[in-house]
Amino acid sequence: MIDFSIPPDVAEMQKQLSEFMEQYVYPNEANADEHAGLDEAIEKDLQNKVKNRGWWAPHMSKEEGGMGTSVVNLGLMNEIIGRSPIGPRIFGCAAPDAGNAELLHIAGTAEQKEKYLKPLVNGDIRSCFAMTEPEVAGSDPTGLLTSAVRDGDDWVINGHKWFITGAIGSQFAITMAVTNPAAKPHQRASMIIVPTNTPGFNIIRDIDVMGSGGLGGHCEIRFQDCRVPLTNLLGKEGEGFHLAQKRLGPGRIQHCMRWLGIAQRSFELMCKRALKRISFGEPLANKQSVQNWIADSAAELNAARLMTLHAAWKMDQGDEARVEVSLIKFYGAKVLHDVIDRAIQVHGALGFSKDTPLEAFYRGARAARIYDGVDEVHRMVVARKILSDFKEDK
Repeated sequence: MIDFSIPPDVAEMQKQLSEFMEQYVYPNEANADEHAGLDEAIEKDLQNKVKNRGWWAPHMSKEEGGMGTSVVNLGLMNEIIGRSPIGPRIFGCAAPDAGNAELLHIAGTAEQKEKYLKPLVNGDIRSCFAMTEPEVAGSDPTGLLTSAVRDGDDWVINGHKWFITGAIGSQFAITMAVTNPAAKPHQRASMIIVPTNTPGFNIIRDIDVMGSGGLGGHCEIRFQDCRVPLTNLLGKEGEGFHLAQKRLGPGRIQHCMRWLGIAQRSFELMCKRALKRISFGEPLANKQSVQNWIADSAAELNAARLMTLHAAWKMDQGDEARVEVSLIKFYGAKVLHDVIDRAIQVHGALGFSKDTPLEAFYRGARAARIYDGVDEVHRMVVARKILSDFKEDK
């Protein structure tokens, strides 16, 4: 039996979350800097309000200080949280900290969890994830050049990373480095925890990007004889790519649902504007083109939402849902862009200004087709699986 209903307790939580966003989050957007976020005192106050309501860190288990909710419920929450760019940090589930916390939960030792995971989940520290390199195509990370070589009781790391989100102000970086260059491509790299105050961990610059730089920027980093203990290995040696997939799957669900939140908010702004704005003696809502935009947006939003919740449901059943996650990644990114674009068009010059959140949404939407895997790679994953199924049928 297929049941699309939302359980009453979850529906009530959605209602309360929406009210919280209206009362506390949206009014504080004007107080937030696009690149630095909220003032620390304001942010901590809002985070405490979230913790007191039991909504903190919805992506984490209860034993690790989170809500311990299902992936489907996580998706439903993130659509509401994601309606505001400051939402994820207020609820303790912002990237890259959320993904790093999941990695530490999955693969961390007791000592690593105590030292890094506990303060990270609590919101006392921030972290970053160092994988992307300028010399290597991000769509094929099997070619990573950063190396980690054993020297006594230490790893010595050398390499060049960039677009490392949140690096400025982070306390540690989970770093992908090649530890066995002779192994098979997907078994060459490992993950290593590198405290950012380690000599040889050098932030070169914060790279200016289209859209928000976010708290901590998107940084270029050089590892120059950066030495950390062998015990800083996260998981097993050669397990880097396997762990990366475990990190990226749930993260993509959260991203896609947050995109839906942004797109839904843009849709609502578009509808309100269409009803209110008079052009040539009648509301824009009477124009066929505007009606088409509204209808197309409603269909695309609904499709993206159902696809995302289906992927989340499969993950709750223990399936990695790789094909479903790839589908929502490239489809959701397109819906995000198209709905915002239509909303801006309905607003005219107002939508192009900073008097609405639409222009910032639009700049941020372009990056959605690149981070967490470019659209083309996700399309390739989907097509290869479909073609493989057809071959097996013959």
